[in-house]
Amino acid sequence: MGRMLIQSALDFNLDINILDPDTNAPCKDITPVFEVGKLTDFNTVYEFGKKCDLVTIEIENVNTDALKQLQKEGIMVFPQPEVIELIKDKRTQKKFYQEHSIPTADFILTNTKEEVMEQRSFLPAVNKLGKEGYDGRGVQIIRTKEDLKKAFEAPSLLEKLIDFEKEISVIVARNTRGEIATFPAVELVFHPEANLVEYLFSPATIHSDVEQKAISIAKDVISKLGMVGLLAVEMFVTKDGSVLVNEAAPRPHNSGHQTIEANITSQYEQHLRAILNLPLGNTDNLIPSAMVNLLGEEGFSGVAKYEGLDTIMQKKGVHVHLYGKKMTKPFRKMGHVTLRGNDIKQLKSDVDFVKSTLKVKA
Repeated sequence: MGRMLIQSALDFNLDINILDPDTNAPCKDITPVFEVGKLTDFNTVYEFGKKCDLVTIEIENVNTDALKQLQKEGIMVFPQPEVIELIKDKRTQKKFYQEHSIPTADFILTNTKEEVMEQRSFLPAVNKLGKEGYDGRGVQIIRTKEDLKKAFEAPSLLEKLIDFEKEISVIVARNTRGEIATFPAVELVFHPEANLVEYLFSPATIHSDVEQKAISIAKDVISKLGMVGLLAVEMFVTKDGSVLVNEAAPRPHNSGHQTIEANITSQYEQHLRAILNLPLGNTDNLIPSAMVNLLGEEGFSGVAKYEGLDTIMQKKGVHVHLYGKKMTKPFRKMGHVTLRGNDIKQLKSDVDFVKSTLKVKA
């Protein structure tokens, strides 16, 4: 996401400096300043940030104490460190929703595996690590008492398993003037094993009343947070048409990649507009679209090789984004493919074609 943010920043003549723990990060060769360092280390983040006019993030797992100190010293930090700190712990995030009357699934906070195992009457449920869960990691579905052995031996939450109709996401932006703009809701389909978005459709095939509820909730969340920047709000649409917040991410998000080709303003441009306090862009869809995450194939680890690239690029409306990651491993996000077209049925067929044709192996 840092790579795609830099690509958008070039249009504004912005110099983006990058701090990343990976010596081969996808953005390393397209930024004027690239530093390798631990994002959770106070001094590393603080010393890097002192050289910037404005600091932003592409991942929540960062030292927020360092960001707070930078903010005290006059460096702009967006989203604000307090917001990052709240959201990066799913426990405090859920409590925020509860305390601010934002609709969300019932939950219980737990500190140990034993505490989870005492909640048999609460099943079926989802056990989520409070911190450091990402891209499907740190999530266990616990349907029966036999599944309780999978519970986390760490501070976590037990969330009621929702019998939902669809999972959707609304990306919302807010600048320092308090202006707010939302992207149309998108429909998410998750990988059954990896628990991360496998593909999506934009716009979501939901009733307009449901979309308006979702948009209203997303605006409510960012307003009550007082956040500046871009916020992706993932939600459940229940079978009775209710909308519940699942979780949020305070940054450009997987559910907005398709906006680069399919919307008037991309999520990356919108993020820059928000944190620079520029007028927010028009978020309308130019054309219906789908986005397929390009994941490393199971059973393959090593230097990435792409099979089927020629074949899928013969299709009309296909745009491939490869992230420049040299090494692949099972379920690692190696890129994404955006598909555009006015025929939703054809888009769904094209998604299946891309999934079965384009493979990342070693």
